[in-house]
Amino acid sequence: MEKIVEFIRKTIEKYNYAGAIVGISGGIDSAVTAALCVEALGKERVFGMLLPERDSSPDSLKLGVEYCNWIGIPYKIAKITPVLRALGVYKLQPPAFLIPYSIKKRYALKKWEAQGGTNVFINDLKNSGDAEMRKGMAYYRAKHRVRMCLLYLEAEKKGYAVVGTTNKTEYLTGFYVKWGDDATDIEPLLHLYKTDVFKLAKRLNIPDEIFNRQPSPDLIPGLTDESAMGISYVDLDRILKKMENGVSIEGEPHEKVERVNMLLKAAKYRNIRMLSL
Repeated sequence: MEKIVEFIRKTIEKYNYAGAIVGISGGIDSAVTAALCVEALGKERVFGMLLPERDSSPDSLKLGVEYCNWIGIPYKIAKITPVLRALGVYKLQPPAFLIPYSIKKRYALKKWEAQGGTNVFINDLKNSGDAEMRKGMAYYRAKHRVRMCLLYLEAEKKGYAVVGTTNKTEYLTGFYVKWGDDATDIEPLLHLYKTDVFKLAKRLNIPDEIFNRQPSPDLIPGLTDESAMGISYVDLDRILKKMENGVSIEGEPHEKVERVNMLLKAAKYRNIRMLSL
């Protein structure tokens, strides 16, 4: 933890930033990132942005506000629903005005399964699928990109760095949106697997309500990280670490190893930054 804190502190000083801004989602990655920034800079130089929209879980905003108050950092709530509506993003899906979240959740999960369930994320990574699939990708990716625009708008007014929350597991498997949540100034968790982030969260005494919450991108009602990737973080990280360290994966369930290989192969499409002649 000390090395990460020092990295944040030195980077902020080196590039002459006045502080750090973190998008607070109510999830564990943003909670850990904000806590590390406070350790490095002090709570008065860390700012939280809460960016809910029409499809966000009501718990996300509640937990985000409670967390900012608990950690003692100033924050701002900026609902991105009007921006997404103005861009025509919500026209890509059926109207949901005043529809309870529980109904949205059932509808979204049913549609997810109809599109292929765990294969949806693989198709997403490979930019493949039918017209309905492409609409879905445009729908959820726009949300991350609008959030990043607002993070930078606020950060540049304050002279702050935008601090990202992507971890190593997400990066290796492509579980992020290009030019969305990967567009940041600093990525202090990028060397940590998701299960390592959980260990760090315990050390930082992250509240149980956040620690025990199922990780979710909070872009599609009811969809969790693990259901999207088709494998648990515990299994995924265990196999990824063995592969990274040259340890034999003999004895690992064949279907889990196959799933990890599928994710890594498809993630290469996501990790291409820019193509030129």
